[in-house]
Amino acid sequence: MKDQSPPPVTATKVFRRVAVTTLAAALLAGTATPAMGTVGRSVTVPNAAAGQDRPELQQAVQAFVDAGFAGVTLRVHDEQGEWIGSAGVRKLGEAAKPPANGRFWAGSNIKTFTATLVLQLVAEGKIGLDTPVADHLPEFGLDRRITVRMLLQHTSGLFNYTGDFDPDGTWVPGIPATGKEWLDNRFKPYQPEELVRLALSKPARFEPGTDQSYANTNYTLALLLIEKVTGHSYAEELRQRILRPLHLKGTLVPGNRPQLPGPHAHGYYRYEDAGQWKVVDVSRQNLSLLAGAGDLISTTQDLHTFFSALNGGKLLPAPLLAEMRKPHPKMGYGLGVFVEDLGPNCGTILRHNGSPPHGYGALMYSSPDGRTTMTGSVTWVDEATRGPAKDFQKLVDRLVKEVFCNGQAAG
Repeated sequence: MKDQSPPPVTATKVFRRVAVTTLAAALLAGTATPAMGTVGRSVTVPNAAAGQDRPELQQAVQAFVDAGFAGVTLRVHDEQGEWIGSAGVRKLGEAAKPPANGRFWAGSNIKTFTATLVLQLVAEGKIGLDTPVADHLPEFGLDRRITVRMLLQHTSGLFNYTGDFDPDGTWVPGIPATGKEWLDNRFKPYQPEELVRLALSKPARFEPGTDQSYANTNYTLALLLIEKVTGHSYAEELRQRILRPLHLKGTLVPGNRPQLPGPHAHGYYRYEDAGQWKVVDVSRQNLSLLAGAGDLISTTQDLHTFFSALNGGKLLPAPLLAEMRKPHPKMGYGLGVFVEDLGPNCGTILRHNGSPPHGYGALMYSSPDGRTTMTGSVTWVDEATRGPAKDFQKLVDRLVKEVFCNGQAAG
């Protein structure tokens, strides 16, 4: 999908208008579709294992469905314990709710995993954070000023291979990741090298290190860097370094496999064809289009476990975790995570949300110590106007307020 960076912010505070990442950046326009209006209003009440009844969270989850989303599942871990809830439906036309721990396309949440792998290699002395990427990947003829840090922080200036804006605001297309053209080619396989070479065929957006612009190209290059340095596939390094140690049994990199394994909610795409509106189930899609940058399958439980462990200092040494959480002043993006100051009522949160090209979204939020987390998945009927997403930021802000601000307004 086309990932747009949030608007510029001050160096001292990341404003709440950038409270979502990949998903919100691409979803802030559009209206609810007629198809979504029939989804329903049922909410899953947390079971006894959750240990509590928290109506404010149930209401915040239900608000997504009321706004036109098909389904949503939320998991919260905080000082009150664990809470799990869902609203809407697993599949249009059926009554079943989204599965509490079903799998979903988690999109750009993988960027945090990728950055963690790179920083582990830095900790082992196999990569230098401020050394040229070209030292390890000479075959691409990269500008030698581009460092490993710049990839992880989106400051390389490289063109985003799924399309990008010129400095004058002109849209420059890349590999189709939106609309009917994507829909017709959603099972097409891509190789990471192919994606990178397309990006390098376009002029750089800016001089390395002089600006910040969110681009999938950076993280596909990071994937290739991991593979070159270790001699193993990205998927194998992910399994050995993160998935197995943390027992993340619901998380995987699908490669060219288009199927969501096991129980899952369905996402959709709606388009007009010969004067007729059609809705297509897009729960099957090939995400090799976003290698290392958006090709992740996960669950709310696994995202919680990973992000809590990361922020709790279990995956990286303290100095590198601190580097990861130093935000660039433009976007508030560090090395694979957004860092957001919510103000005196709430403090700082770390986050990285995600969405594949269409139909799905994922939430991943944590307090700096990893003790409070919020992870979730959302499905909807997508279209050229991005469907019901006009309310997405407002809905996520409400969840953040309930979980991280004790229901009080941020600021």
